Amino acid sequence: MELRHLRYFQVLAETLNFTRAAERLHIAQPPLSRQIQQLEEELGVVLLERGRPLRLTEAGRYFYEHSHTLLNQLATVCDNTRRIGAGQKTWMGIGFAPSTLYGVLPELIRRLRSDEQLDLELGLSEMTTLQQVQALKAGRIDIGFGRIRIDDPAIHQRILTEDRLVAALPAGHPLLVGPATLAQLAREPFVLYPGNPRPSYADHILALFAAHGLSINVAQWTNEMQTAIGLVGAGIGITLVPASVQLLHRVDIGYTTLLESNATSPIILSRRVGDVTPSLTHCLSLIDELLVSR
Repeated sequence: MELRHLRYFQVLAETLNFTRAAERLHIAQPPLSRQIQQLEEELGVVLLERGRPLRLTEAGRYFYEHSHTLLNQLATVCDNTRRIGAGQKTWMGIGFAPSTLYGVLPELIRRLRSDEQLDLELGLSEMTTLQQVQALKAGRIDIGFGRIRIDDPAIHQRILTEDRLVAALPAGHPLLVGPATLAQLAREPFVLYPGNPRPSYADHILALFAAHGLSINVAQWTNEMQTAIGLVGAGIGITLVPASVQLLHRVDIGYTTLLESNATSPIILSRRVGDVTPSLTHCLSLIDELLVSR
């Protein structure tokens, strides 16, 4: 399937007339008919009822609505690409681990998007810290917000904050009276995340217990924090999350604080060594402002 198939179908769906569609597309009618037939053959469905008048089938209506959205998105991407190439707009890629959305990141995004003078086009990508490092080195993102320390000479990391960890427990769990110790939590089955890629936040949690001479029984691995919290609510086990996640209110789980003062998880900013672009410099200054105001 090629873009021309989508564009031809869009015009035909809007005109519902092969002759008028061919005129708008500046092609002859027979080639247009062949292109639409090729599209139907590739999809394996009939998109048009070829009667008088021409009508869209149910599949055709669905394909028109969604391909119309795709073409509009592509037009926006092409327009922004031209503006970025002409120096009229700046693109910035931001990678983030989901749990960092409870820190300074949301306000940073709001400020960057509202800065008309900078005119940034933001690309937001959910990634683990390891994926962020790979994306930074490949040039796919410009800055990352994660929770794992990575030793890589090409990447500069900076700890923004240290979040206290709390235990997420099923509603009614006896440890909810808290605070709890790591030794008490180690007796419970755990839901740990993410399972892949490694090293990850999971390794940070395992290392925390190991530093206190403890090990945990992982009853379930999952790749997403939200999934882990959902499984806690289902009674599969417990998990540790940054304290800022308590903003997420659910009736089937509760949170309890930990007695150990070193039970923390950092929010770590990662960027390429030597990157001094104006947009990144501005972004870093905004982060400093937000940290001071907290």
